[in-house]
Amino acid sequence: MANIKSQIKRNRQTEKRKLRNRKVRSELHTRNKGALSAIESGENADEAVRDAIKRIDKAAQSGILKKNTAARRKSRLQKRLNAAS
Repeated sequence: MANIKSQIKRNRQTEKRKLRNRKVRSELHTRNKGALSAIESGENADEAVRDAIKRIDKAAQSGILKKNTAARRKSRLQKRLNAAS
């Protein structure tokens, strides 16, 4: 346990960020699964993929995902959608 004031504050900030990032990552996984299942079933696939890509972009913008990771995930989703169409 830290006994330096600045480190105690840093630990608090880290914990808050960790919880927020976990929520966003969970949301990303949920949207991705939804998009993939929509592509499989063929119902509202465009809309689901668009929504998933939007969430990926937001996560990359806020630093939760790296830029190339976001690009790779978007590319894979779009490939699946194009193959199904």
